[in-house]
Amino acid sequence: MPMHPTRTPPHLLTLILLTGLSPMSLNMFLPSLANIADDLATDYATVSWAVSGYLGITAVIQLVIGPLSDRIGRRPVLLCALLVFAVASLGCVLAQDIRVFLFFRMLQGGIIAGYALSLAIVRDTRSEREAVSLIGYISMAMAVAPMLGPVLGGVLDTYFGWRSVFVFYTLCGCVLFTICWFDLGETRPDTSQGAGNPLVGTAMLLRAPLFWAYALCGAFSVGAFYIFLTGVPLVAQSAFGLTTAELGFYIGTITVGFMCGGFIAGRLGAQFDVTTIMIAGRVVACAGLLSGLGVLALGVTSPLAFFASTICVGVGNGITVPASNTGAMSVQPALAGSAAGLSGALIVAAGAILTAVTGNVLSGSGSAEILLVLMLAASGAGLCCAIWAAWLRPHQERAL
Repeated sequence: MPMHPTRTPPHLLTLILLTGLSPMSLNMFLPSLANIADDLATDYATVSWAVSGYLGITAVIQLVIGPLSDRIGRRPVLLCALLVFAVASLGCVLAQDIRVFLFFRMLQGGIIAGYALSLAIVRDTRSEREAVSLIGYISMAMAVAPMLGPVLGGVLDTYFGWRSVFVFYTLCGCVLFTICWFDLGETRPDTSQGAGNPLVGTAMLLRAPLFWAYALCGAFSVGAFYIFLTGVPLVAQSAFGLTTAELGFYIGTITVGFMCGGFIAGRLGAQFDVTTIMIAGRVVACAGLLSGLGVLALGVTSPLAFFASTICVGVGNGITVPASNTGAMSVQPALAGSAAGLSGALIVAAGAILTAVTGNVLSGSGSAEILLVLMLAASGAGLCCAIWAAWLRPHQERAL
């Protein structure tokens, strides 16, 4: 696949930093929300738009930056996104009222380009199976950021105030911009069918059943994780009587599971077909949840048994998601940026819907069983989509 003759692909460490900064921009400042509300003389509900509004903006941004990168290249879009992120972070540091703060906070959403386009860059420079393996390893590193981000943010807020968190964001944006200026080579293929008009490329993908199979598999898989995050605080309190410290530990186990799954995808991604890996990951997730429901049906209410079953969702997602992302970008390799953006936006949208459903469905009575059933429904839907992709894949050219 031809690349720009004067550019070379970025190093793996650059891709890891690009993907890791995105989740840290979402959760690192969460311990500071109450302090931000006090300092800017607003209520907690208003300042929480810094989270919910940010997620909505990132979904929209992915729909734009993916096709744009297919048209003008990965390098200029990423450099621009990093520059905007650094400037927006500085704007948050200097903000003296909530409206200014939220405006710049929304601009920070451009950093989602680091995650989406890193996937496209991997697909640009690797074969399909090699891309699954590399994305699996990158996912392992990316999983560390959500665990470390709130801890580091809490320390910075405690000793230096909430604005220090956004100073940290500013420095990260500037440093990563510098690294990418020297290391981030252009990887977009020289000939991109449909890339001249972003709407044409997007329409091509949306008309491809195989793309939907891959993208929906990823969305339902990650959706099970969102369901877990939404419902587990209630389950921990009503079913198991866990303390907040114990809850924090158990919530972290699903992320550890994701890291293990990413390692498995990294080791096996180059050896098996992408749909085989997707199905394997979904089977692991569904089998774990079915086991958990079986244990609860026997009257065992141990939190260890419950969270052992949810760890399987983390492992299964770590196996499936690198493969589903790679598959979505392989439907039309010349439109890898558009595919990464579309599938990323779909994951955010599905997460929003599933979290809302979970919040409305769960109640104190029988919440553990209901939560596992909801997670199983999402994981099972992902399995169906993976099987659908395996059925469509031999007929890919005809389907397109």
